[in-house]
Amino acid sequence: MSYSTADSFRPVTLDDVRGAQKMLSGVARVTAMEGSRHLSQMVGAPVHLKCENLQRTGSFKLRGAYVRIAGLLPEERAAGVVAASAGNHAQGVALASSLLGVRSTVFMPKGAPLPKVSATRDYGAEVRLHGQVVDETLAAAQEYAAETGAVFIHPFDHPDIIAGQGTVGLELLEQCPEARTVLVGIGGGGLAAGIAVAVKALRPEVRVVGVQAAGAAAYPPSLAAGRPVSVQNPATMADGIKVGRPGDVPFKIIDELVDEVRTVSEDELSAALLLCLERAKLVVEPAGASPVAALLSDPGAFEGPVVAVLSGGNVDPVLMERVLRHGMAAQGRYLAVRLRLTDRPGALATLLGVLSVVDANVLDVSHVRTDPRLGLTEAEVELHLETKGPAHCTEVGQALREAGYTVIG
Repeated sequence: MSYSTADSFRPVTLDDVRGAQKMLSGVARVTAMEGSRHLSQMVGAPVHLKCENLQRTGSFKLRGAYVRIAGLLPEERAAGVVAASAGNHAQGVALASSLLGVRSTVFMPKGAPLPKVSATRDYGAEVRLHGQVVDETLAAAQEYAAETGAVFIHPFDHPDIIAGQGTVGLELLEQCPEARTVLVGIGGGGLAAGIAVAVKALRPEVRVVGVQAAGAAAYPPSLAAGRPVSVQNPATMADGIKVGRPGDVPFKIIDELVDEVRTVSEDELSAALLLCLERAKLVVEPAGASPVAALLSDPGAFEGPVVAVLSGGNVDPVLMERVLRHGMAAQGRYLAVRLRLTDRPGALATLLGVLSVVDANVLDVSHVRTDPRLGLTEAEVELHLETKGPAHCTEVGQALREAGYTVIG
């Protein structure tokens, strides 16, 4: 299987995906399939996790990038390749290029997480930081391609990329041949399209369900319109699926083969990431946790056995801390409150005593005594508490009010 740049709109077939699988032998890992007892109990049927977060470079992106670069003509390889990405695609292109002996340049936003920038360099790419958002970075990469003749490696909008990602579908059917539903996150659509090509060709009765973050959900309006539609200012913590417009090539496949596209909220993404960490002992980025978020939002909607594709695990530690805290808050296990009290000796100790009685664990205290908003005898305290669930949060708030404190947030 080999497509030149001119063949970028050629249909993707099962033979293409099988060819990609042969090409990736010894390059991409056949990632593990792990059962989840907790999710299985929620759904009422077996749930399996396809762990692409354990793939080389930490995501499925190596598969498509390698197949795309390996399929270049000799003169295209000689010109080198260029890509734009905030993380996963950058690392996939960098490693694939190094393995194939092709020079790579990767443009990344100036605000890209340092671990992802360092990893991309370590895999062998020349990294150029440009722009504040991916759209600016993408424009810079395309300008570089036009000036230098380097081949632009699109993250999802090319048949080679889709065929490479489709190898995930072949693997999951081999590992779970009894699967009835496959859940996969969607950004531009390359992974979902590839999986759909493989799964529907071999097991057309299997239901393929795409999952998007509600704040960056371009596929529902696009499918309704029958063509790719842009979403302005997509916003989600799941940067791996934060794409404002579907790719033309994957859109056509998803429109034809994917049974349904669902959306999930930021709270559901946070809860899913937390569940993967606590219950499955798997580090998963928010985009990778989106299929689990769909299970949490509507566990009775999916016929089992269910395979949820965990597409990546490259989460920035700073974001991880914020997301985990957000996930704990969504489950009622983390509570932030602001209140005012009389500024006198022992007042803070008395407040902490009230919290001790209701068994709320204090994680952090911020005590403000001088502020134009406060009266001469007032102080403001912000507390970050570890709690045991929504009922316990209610109990804590009630205890504070009964003790005479004014809770203001």
